[in-house]
Amino acid sequence: MFRFEHPEYLYLLLIIPVLAFMQLVFQHQRKKKLKKFGNIELISHLMPDVSFVRPAVKFYLLLLALTTLIITIASPQFGTKLETVKRKGIEVIIALDVSNSMNATDVEPSRLARAKLAIERLTDRLVNDRIGLIVFAGEAYVQLPITTDYASAKLFLSNIDTNIVPTQGTAIGSAIRLATNSFSQQKDINRAIVVITDGENHEDNAIAAAKEAKEKGIKVYTVGMGSPEGAPIPVSPNNPNSFMKDNDGNVVITKMNAALLKEIAEVADGKYIAANNIRAGINDLIDELGELEKSEIESKVYTEYDSKFQYPLALVILILLIEFMILDRKNKLLRNIDLFTVEDKKE
Repeated sequence: MFRFEHPEYLYLLLIIPVLAFMQLVFQHQRKKKLKKFGNIELISHLMPDVSFVRPAVKFYLLLLALTTLIITIASPQFGTKLETVKRKGIEVIIALDVSNSMNATDVEPSRLARAKLAIERLTDRLVNDRIGLIVFAGEAYVQLPITTDYASAKLFLSNIDTNIVPTQGTAIGSAIRLATNSFSQQKDINRAIVVITDGENHEDNAIAAAKEAKEKGIKVYTVGMGSPEGAPIPVSPNNPNSFMKDNDGNVVITKMNAALLKEIAEVADGKYIAANNIRAGINDLIDELGELEKSEIESKVYTEYDSKFQYPLALVILILLIEFMILDRKNKLLRNIDLFTVEDKKE
């Protein structure tokens, strides 16, 4: 396992491209000034010991040394000891609707964008709990198996869009069944499924799937994205002003089916939450999940880290030695040997 002990110092890397750009500007200005005195090739013959390339090479070596030094200060570390840690928590699998209707903008900036924000805030509030992620449209897929790695959950979440599932539709029942079978094998632990969707179910019997989950002791919570009035469906997120039409040429309006979502939550001892106000909705959901009794969860974590700063530090010293050995001016004895320019060979 790799990490930086002081990752805040990595922000200093932002100055590297700035310095590189400044160097390019200075080089350009220097050439312009030299051109005022005449042809650069003629001028170079008048100054045989002057190198126009060596100072740039030395500068970029110093820039590389600075980059490596910043990494050294951030103190890279590798995990050296993996231990099994027991913590009290629950298991939560989030089933996210990624059908085309989730591109509707009756919830700004879109239903899907608001749903992803809700999941991110939910992840930030979880403590010692396991989390999994399922995406569904016409079919359901496991995007992230059950884990305690919240950073990975956010990473997977950031890459989700409506093109991730090839089959369009809204199969809420399939998503619930897949989530039911995707929990860990550990016994005596409370589990919950959070379905985030607009509720337009076109594929299967979501109520029956919710009942099956309840029989296994799993509660199902539903989070409704959208409005009862509905909105047209953009052809794509990149073309929000062009909308999908039916066979008669009429613009398709997608409406949130709150009644279905309420029924799903009711039959599975969960709760329906309208997420139009995302902060209040997530707070309500956290309160609901917090009422579930937490059980001991075993997870493997790295408990000891070994600093490896000496390796980039050695590289810094090596780069500085190379930079020191390269002179600004050409060596008189080695004037005819130039490693930094390539002459064009004329046939």
